[in-house]
Amino acid sequence: MDSFRRQGMEFDVRDAGPADGEPVVLLHGFPQDRTAYDRMAPVLHGAGLRTLAPDQRGYSPGARPTGRGAYRLRETAQDVLALLDAAGLESAHVVGHDWGGIVGWALGAWYPERLRSLTALSVPHPAAMAKAMVTSDQALRSYYMALFQLPVVPERLVLAGNGAALAKMLRNGGLPREAVAHYVQRMQEPGALTAALNWYRALPYGARDGVGRVSVPTLHVWSTEDAFLGRAATEATRQYVTGPYRLEVLEGVTHWIPELAAERTGELVVAHVRSTT
Repeated sequence: MDSFRRQGMEFDVRDAGPADGEPVVLLHGFPQDRTAYDRMAPVLHGAGLRTLAPDQRGYSPGARPTGRGAYRLRETAQDVLALLDAAGLESAHVVGHDWGGIVGWALGAWYPERLRSLTALSVPHPAAMAKAMVTSDQALRSYYMALFQLPVVPERLVLAGNGAALAKMLRNGGLPREAVAHYVQRMQEPGALTAALNWYRALPYGARDGVGRVSVPTLHVWSTEDAFLGRAATEATRQYVTGPYRLEVLEGVTHWIPELAAERTGELVVAHVRSTT
């Protein structure tokens, strides 16, 4: 399959690997797209796993609804369920990075019957994140989330200099030049950046969409050089997982785990999947 539909919208998806392999859904974050897993997916395919990597809501040109309410976590999580239904899958393993990881945590809490396992890259459980905001330096690390609540201004800042500001931020994080160019180009598509920022602007809906404890087998991968997500929330995450849980720490890696630690992370995911099947 190369696309699926929900609520009149069309989502692009890359379906690759052995068709009869254990299915693994790969969810990207901001400002990435499904290509974030291009380096990691072959590791999974080599282990006999099938991957489905969608361009999430706001990132697929055919799925850019207007208004921040359309990007609340309940909607983005149900997009993944629609993907599973379209693929004829009752359940799948889910790997999520950044915002994709937050969607993964929500799926694990709200729809555990649809997840065979969860791998959260970088992001802690949302409740651990909320706690760390008032007990550590996490609020300082997350200052941009408040900035993104403003109308218009973030778009101008992020794409200042024809995208030069965004490109500099991504390069400073160690992303390869070709990935930087690709992500910047995608964010310059009509409506793309506003749609991507609406994920952040929908955060006020979070009080209604609380993410509870997760019972599915969970692998949490965090990197020591992540400028956005600190150790406090990472270490607090364990208390919000009631099922099997494992934390892996990648030394010297920045936030962009799927691109910069693709082989090691792929190996961790393969081992996690095998341990739950």
